[in-house]
Amino acid sequence: MHSKKIIIVIFIILCGFTSHSLFADTAESVKRQINDINSQIEALDREIKQYQDKITTTSGEANSLAKIVAELNLTRTKLTKELEQTQKKITATNLVIKNIDEDITDKERTIQQSRLLLGKMFRTLDTYDNITPLERILAEEDISEMTREYNNIIALNEQVRVNIREINKQKVELDITKDKKEVEYKNLSELKQTLTGKKVVIDVTKKEKDTLLSQTKNKESEYKKLLAERQKLKDTFEKELDDYEAKLQFILDPNSLPKAGSGVLSFPVKTPFMTSPFGPRWGRFHYGTDFRAPVGTPVTAMASGTVLGTGDTDLSCKGASFGKWVFIKYDNGLSSTYGHLSAISSKVGQKVKAGDIVAMSGNTGSSTGPHLHVNVYASSGVNVQNVPSKSCNGKIFTQPIAALNAYLDPMLYLPKLPKS
Repeated sequence: MHSKKIIIVIFIILCGFTSHSLFADTAESVKRQINDINSQIEALDREIKQYQDKITTTSGEANSLAKIVAELNLTRTKLTKELEQTQKKITATNLVIKNIDEDITDKERTIQQSRLLLGKMFRTLDTYDNITPLERILAEEDISEMTREYNNIIALNEQVRVNIREINKQKVELDITKDKKEVEYKNLSELKQTLTGKKVVIDVTKKEKDTLLSQTKNKESEYKKLLAERQKLKDTFEKELDDYEAKLQFILDPNSLPKAGSGVLSFPVKTPFMTSPFGPRWGRFHYGTDFRAPVGTPVTAMASGTVLGTGDTDLSCKGASFGKWVFIKYDNGLSSTYGHLSAISSKVGQKVKAGDIVAMSGNTGSSTGPHLHVNVYASSGVNVQNVPSKSCNGKIFTQPIAALNAYLDPMLYLPKLPKS
């Protein structure tokens, strides 16, 4: 009797480890959908690259109103394609999360079944252990039957060990799958933030073109005149600001800064390519580092910290300073300003960590073309101030202001640039 019961339990155990074909079919269907969407994303990638190539070619042409309008039109079309691509990435990520959710449910169900089967095995062994060897001998009609039952008990014990190992393995796989889900949720959040930013930048680009055409009356002569006025204003303001910051007194304490070369900051753009370093440039000193960043590129925090300021200097004096900017104080003794942004997605007081999207790159303020300008400072030597400007008709500028010796070379604290 006991032999038959043990054989039945082992049969149930083997059946309990069969795969769930229904889940496999569902997972395969979702995978096909994801692959289809990824193919569409790759096609959009190629389109976006073509538009970026056209923008680059247009940027290299002689400066003219027609060139600027053409560049803005191309940029808006490219951003629209990027918007479509981001929407598809969101769809694909939602499908991945759905697949992971089903996988988690399947793994949890399997673990529960394995535990139930393990309970049955323990109860069977416990029943068998309550019978003394003498009782077992007397209960059996021949020695061969007793031997067979003994072998079945050994097999059941082995299956208990296998079942325990399998449960532990499934628990590890479940934890890994849950970690994957967390990563995908973070990815989804970033994509949704990027989507919102792209929509804003598309509207900003259209408004910029309309404003430019209105200001110049769509005449090249008016554009040249406007350009000359802005250049003069820009040069005067930059000298005025340098003189103001040069008068600020600040004693830099090297011990308050992270060690140079420590890599405590991460790059603010996904694919970093430096276009202008910290140091002398064009007869002046460039107090930041510029990175290549087409309009609408997500800009991220370089470390954990707090957003202490955001603003737009173009509202006071167009083309004379940072344009749209974000100021972040990090927890490591450093602070940074991002300039020439097209859209700001962070708020004053917001806590951020490395990789969090805070803005979209652009071409606002004193900028000769789309890029991301990054200033890094000793935190104790910089703060957001309201500064009146004589060159801009007494307008009040609100932006980060620092003593000149508080400016630091960002590359001292960023990782080494990729060779490519």
